Amino acid sequence: MTTTLQRNPEPDLQSLLHEDQLPTWLPRTLVAGAALITIALVIGTSLSIAQAVLIGWLLTWSLPIASRVVEGGRKAADRTVTLLVASAFGLALIPLGSILALVISRGAPQLNAEFLTYSMRNVVGEGGGIYHALVGTLLVTAAATVISVPIGLFTAIYLVEYGDGNRLSRWITFLVDVMTGIPSIVAGLFAYALFVIFFGEGIRLGIGGAVALAVLMVPIVVRACEEMLKLVPNELREASFALGVPKWRTVVKVVLPTAISGIVTGVTLAIARVIGETAPLLIIAGLTDSVNFNLFSERMTTLPVFTYFSVKFPGVPPEASIDRGWGAALVLIIIVMVLNLIARAVSYFFSPKGER
Repeated sequence: MTTTLQRNPEPDLQSLLHEDQLPTWLPRTLVAGAALITIALVIGTSLSIAQAVLIGWLLTWSLPIASRVVEGGRKAADRTVTLLVASAFGLALIPLGSILALVISRGAPQLNAEFLTYSMRNVVGEGGGIYHALVGTLLVTAAATVISVPIGLFTAIYLVEYGDGNRLSRWITFLVDVMTGIPSIVAGLFAYALFVIFFGEGIRLGIGGAVALAVLMVPIVVRACEEMLKLVPNELREASFALGVPKWRTVVKVVLPTAISGIVTGVTLAIARVIGETAPLLIIAGLTDSVNFNLFSERMTTLPVFTYFSVKFPGVPPEASIDRGWGAALVLIIIVMVLNLIARAVSYFFSPKGER
């Protein structure tokens, strides 16, 4: 009598992956239901928004509980971590959303043709606008860009292409790291001390504000350009050298065009970073109620400084000045947002087609 042993068939991998899973529509349904319940609690009860949001957030935890029962501990842990990450993201958006909502609600009613095309010269109480501060912001920031971009770009080129880890490049890297962390008011004090040497005490100039902002921009530009230049493949450099092209021409004709999208993006983000600085401009650029197109003569007001003085010293009655401050803050946010959109557009259109 012959006994035949039968092997149990090996389980199908696909069946193991798809066995005992929650429906794909269930997570979205639970989140949507929790959101609807939160809205209903805010509208129909006396609970505060924070209390209603907390209740809605607790309801979303029914998803990992259901996953634990149906799918097992491994997938339940994955859904738990996913929920925690999404909750942290939503928590980070709360201050951003509240700031935007407050600035838009208070600043949007001030935006009109008069507000954008009139200065504060001879204006007391209502009326006037931010034209002089808008011009000052654009001129000072443009001058700071002209000063900082060549310095930052050439420094990055030296560190990547010529430094080769020598002592000078290590010192430059260390100083760039230190400059990245200096407070902005220190940059203003440096610019003021520099101009006091040539013009004496009490000097206030738009170009001084540009120098202060350039001090803050240089380390950002250096870091951005350095990282972009490092991303250029060495094969491109070696191919250029193999053709007998000098190193400086390889940098100009091969390396920089390849990294141009990242460089422009980094420069644009550096501009967006410093355009809202207030402390250094309070020290060296000063305040004026008139339009000044000359960076090398007299005081020059920028939007952050205008906003600060509008709220800090509103005068009597204070409402009109405070409203102008909210309007100036909204215009500044719009400018920063436009600069970030420009940076993204430049990065998209100048990047290689395969990376879009």
